[in-house]
Amino acid sequence: MSRPIDTLLVANRGEIACRVMRTARALGIRTVAVHSAIDRHARHVREADLAVDLGGAKPAESYLRIDGIVAAARESGAQAVHPGYGFLSENADFARACEAAGLLFLGPPAAAIEAMGSKSAAKALMEAAGVPLVPGYHGEAQDYETFRAAAETIGYPVLLKATAGGGGKGMKVVEREAELAEALESARREARAAFGDARMLVEKYVLKPRHVEIQVFADRHGNCLYLFERDCSIQRRHQKVVEEAPAPGLSPVLRRAMGEAAVKAAQAIGYVGAGTVEFLLDARGEFFFMEMNTRLQVEHPVTEAITGLDLVAWQIRVARGEPLPVTQDQVPLHGHAIEVRLYAEDPEHDFLPASGTLALYREPSAGPGRRVDSGVAEGDAVSPFYDPMLAKLIAWGENREEARQRLLAMLAETAVGGLRTNLAFLRRVLAHPAFASAELDTGFIPRHQEALLPEPRELPEAFWQLAASAFVQSEAPRRREDDPHSPWSASSGWRAGLPAQIDLHLSCQGIQRQVCALDGAELQGEWLSCRSEFIRDGGFTVRRRLRAIRQGDTLYLEWDGELHAVSRVDPLAEVEAGHAHHGGLSAPMNGSIVRVLVEAGQKVEAGTPLVVLEAMKMEHSIRAPQAGVVKGLYCREGELVSEGTALVELGEA
Repeated sequence: MSRPIDTLLVANRGEIACRVMRTARALGIRTVAVHSAIDRHARHVREADLAVDLGGAKPAESYLRIDGIVAAARESGAQAVHPGYGFLSENADFARACEAAGLLFLGPPAAAIEAMGSKSAAKALMEAAGVPLVPGYHGEAQDYETFRAAAETIGYPVLLKATAGGGGKGMKVVEREAELAEALESARREARAAFGDARMLVEKYVLKPRHVEIQVFADRHGNCLYLFERDCSIQRRHQKVVEEAPAPGLSPVLRRAMGEAAVKAAQAIGYVGAGTVEFLLDARGEFFFMEMNTRLQVEHPVTEAITGLDLVAWQIRVARGEPLPVTQDQVPLHGHAIEVRLYAEDPEHDFLPASGTLALYREPSAGPGRRVDSGVAEGDAVSPFYDPMLAKLIAWGENREEARQRLLAMLAETAVGGLRTNLAFLRRVLAHPAFASAELDTGFIPRHQEALLPEPRELPEAFWQLAASAFVQSEAPRRREDDPHSPWSASSGWRAGLPAQIDLHLSCQGIQRQVCALDGAELQGEWLSCRSEFIRDGGFTVRRRLRAIRQGDTLYLEWDGELHAVSRVDPLAEVEAGHAHHGGLSAPMNGSIVRVLVEAGQKVEAGTPLVVLEAMKMEHSIRAPQAGVVKGLYCREGELVSEGTALVELGEA
């Protein structure tokens, strides 16, 4: 019997909460948001019909509170709960709590979550079912000696993975035995912080694999089917950056074999709802089971794009008790789709997460084959406590190249200012010849690092002159009340008997320049059109358009595919800012100190870990840049620190 759902609580935040609410609204279902204290003005809260404050800031104080979320559902009159992904989406206790409270859980049964929630247990289950596995140790013993012996048997490099989670948390590649102890301890801390479970497994680190996953869906009537596959091989820090469907180069025979294996895996545990079975695919066409994610995936939009289906709508139907609307043979497969994840992070510094305020945020325009799933808007704050993904950009085309070109155009229209993002990096990935040729594996980024992460170049004179021109043209005219037509109030740089000229003092990337704004560039809206005198292109006279957006006192000017923040400087009023003392090491981002590994007066070698900082649910080690002596410690374990805060002072040995 079908159970009605007229109110749905979304137990998540960010873009997935907004995306779930979009489908709910289309179905006439009222939506309820939950939020932490610092998320009270977040976009998912603004878009919901009702919002409940869970309090706190860290996930453990808000989005991981099962009792608080169940109480919020009861008080708001919700009949169902959608867990999104991350947080409690794969928590069996949460599924049971919803069921005990009489709430429909838009996910699989708790038993299915438990069966696949532990990577170790899942691999044992798949091994019994005859699904090929990557060699590894997935046992209960968790002591160091067990992992050391297992790694020696498997052979380095090995991959440590948290048994209870995903998304790169609690995951470390270990190249040699000397690194194992430190990596194991760090992975355990990350796993405990992210999932409340520090258990680990270790497996062979397969070289040049492709990450191919199968979307499965099952109802309560015994029906289960697969919605084809996604290639998620482009990754950094073991987290996906680019996903596409279908996987390039897969034969129909291999697609069917992987799909049927995924369905068998789901049926073996009595699965219900949306799930993803992930495989490693090697160059010989052999595939190995990795894990099953018992939830909706971040990259589900590419599957929706090639099938024309709404997977969240399917989740709601299945939760109501309805059967799947199509059979396996009826699942459509049309065209190709590619998705990129837009993150607040710094690609030039190992993709460290960034936090701050979105002073500028522009999404690409809507149109056929274009989709943006986002959870932020201009002026929103990006917190250090949560995942730094801002949006997902999805393009569909009749073929892969059409989708790639469309997505490149969407990225060119996107503009973000106020914090570092991976926007320019994504453009370089999609434009790279190897990506265009579908030469994909999980080592793509490090293999092409020189092209994807080029060394920063000094901004040329043309950039500064264009910035000056854009600044002048974006300034509001200063009108004199006594003489509104006075040339002295014009911004044209008019001078009696001399060529028009305006001198500006500008600052960008910590560099200051005095620049003369000349004619030759015209600002039209948010685009700066310039002649070839500024940018030379062979022997031809050309005009090019660059993005130039004025936000308050800052100008964001595009150069080499990246937006640069330019500000005006008053050289008479500016006072040199105090710099940190020599040898000071500061926090690269907002976060909390989880370990202080040294003492004042201690001698250290280059590369020695000094402090471990946790941000965005991942750990980052602050290491000694050279040998020396710890002269001062300015932080303690458990302390919250802001970006730029002095942590350690090193002196000469």
